[in-house]
Amino acid sequence: MSRTTRRATLAAAAIALTLPLAVSAASAATPARNTACTTAVTRHMTHGTWVMLLRDVRHHYAPGTRGRVWRRLTGHPAAAYRLLSKWSHGTAFRTTCRTHVRLTSQISPGAQTDPGSGAAAPDGVPGSWTLRWSDEFSGSSLDTSKWSKGWFGSGVTQPVDSSEIGAYDPNQVGQSGGSLNITAIKRSQSINGTTYPYSTGIVTTDGLFSFTYGTIEARIKLDGTSGSINNWPAFWADGMGNWPSTGELDVMEGLDGRAAYHFHSNAGGPGSDVSGNYTGWHTYTANWSPGRVDYYYDGHKVGSISTGITSSPMYLILDYAVSGDSTGPTVAPDTMRVDYVRVWQ
Repeated sequence: MSRTTRRATLAAAAIALTLPLAVSAASAATPARNTACTTAVTRHMTHGTWVMLLRDVRHHYAPGTRGRVWRRLTGHPAAAYRLLSKWSHGTAFRTTCRTHVRLTSQISPGAQTDPGSGAAAPDGVPGSWTLRWSDEFSGSSLDTSKWSKGWFGSGVTQPVDSSEIGAYDPNQVGQSGGSLNITAIKRSQSINGTTYPYSTGIVTTDGLFSFTYGTIEARIKLDGTSGSINNWPAFWADGMGNWPSTGELDVMEGLDGRAAYHFHSNAGGPGSDVSGNYTGWHTYTANWSPGRVDYYYDGHKVGSISTGITSSPMYLILDYAVSGDSTGPTVAPDTMRVDYVRVWQ
């Protein structure tokens, strides 16, 4: 089906859905498993086919009309199944949505998630999981109910580490195109008598969200130079209270141009870098359990740490530090992009 034909079909389907729907005898005869499948998919908005359908519909109709389309789909699952099965991706919908009945049943209705997250389970981590918190960065600005900018302060704040040469400026954090964007630039900032030649950004959930045990995951795009990760990007969690006694869980940080994981506590900071090229888009995951953290990159287990694992609640952090000490090539301007962050328990 061509793009034009596909859009015409979607437009006609959307018009039909804005009118009263009558479930015919044929609709009533739709197998129960098909109805259950569609109900699960539309209720949780976790199937990529529906997300793509909605994106196409929005090109033709105003938000109010899209709302009516949504209500018709959720209110008439049998009719919705017929509609989606006729769409150009209908085969994929029919063959995969039954799996989503099982997967979406793992999502707690009370969990704080973004509609359409499609996050049934962490990448590669075995077990049964409930999504407790997520940000898909789908809006036009950062959700300040989930994140704050800066490192223990407002406005331009000092770096996390004394080796950093970039101040954290809230203006260097943005959200667009479905991703969080943290950009490092060559612009000096002075804080408490110290001048930092670079400006970059950081976001944290400190005071807004914390967790004890579970799996955290982010999909991140890192730029690089000849396969080496630029600057000092990091996705990590920090313990509530005094560092390092409450722990620091580094899911991914760019050290010497390579992706690395660590866990810092009073017992030290064991960890390792991971072989391979981690420039571009990759998924970084850590499963924190009592006495142990398992690390997964792109769904593959890359290491475990069982020394000094703490139990204090932790909050999430994303930052794009600039430092000339044990980091990758210093490049500015340069942007770290984050597709999503999710927490399961």
